[in-house]
Amino acid sequence: MDNRLSFPALTGVLLAAGIVLGCWILGNALVNFKAMDRYVTVKGLAEREVKANLAMWPISYSASADTLPDVDAQLKSARKIIMRFLEDQGLANAEILDAAPRIQDNQSNNYNQRPSLRYTAQAILSVRSEDITTIKRAMSKAGDLVSRGVLLSPNYEFRPTFAFTGLNEIKPEMIAEATRNARNAAKQFANDSGSKVGGIRRATQGYFSLQDRDQYTPEIKKVRVVTTVDYFLKD
Repeated sequence: MDNRLSFPALTGVLLAAGIVLGCWILGNALVNFKAMDRYVTVKGLAEREVKANLAMWPISYSASADTLPDVDAQLKSARKIIMRFLEDQGLANAEILDAAPRIQDNQSNNYNQRPSLRYTAQAILSVRSEDITTIKRAMSKAGDLVSRGVLLSPNYEFRPTFAFTGLNEIKPEMIAEATRNARNAAKQFANDSGSKVGGIRRATQGYFSLQDRDQYTPEIKKVRVVTTVDYFLKD
């Protein structure tokens, strides 16, 4: 008796085996796809306070006279007094930036009456320094300039500012901290749902924000970053 399978029978056996194998592979693929679809989205926050390392102090002063040469002479005299004041306060080595004075012709703005002084000029002398403590102390004593003969004028366009320039140095640590906090949040969610945290599906880094801690201490900055991370969940 010939026990060998005929060609059609062998073909049928191979076809059946192929169908079974294909179903098994497809079943595993569906299971894996379902597992890949299980994830949780969490956010991680990192915050820290830093001290400003650069200060810009605009000193606004003015002068009035009937002639432009007299206005110029008054501005130059006031500037010398300001520079001596800064030296007395320990800011002799600070960077000084002068803006061109703004001059107003009071006569052209008063058609019906003659002003007491025709010209009014306002000048800005900006002090730039990394010595935050010294510049804050000098700012608190700015009233001494008035007693020395400088006519200080308020200018809301130019205000003292404090900056922190070391953001790039602390970025890696803060991103790592935010990511750790995000994973901790994912672990808490996984524990509550009876799952475990897997690998990262997707991660998005938010923007770094740098703001004054409050209006009274602008030299202290609050740095903040939020990361959004998708973690796979597994049984």
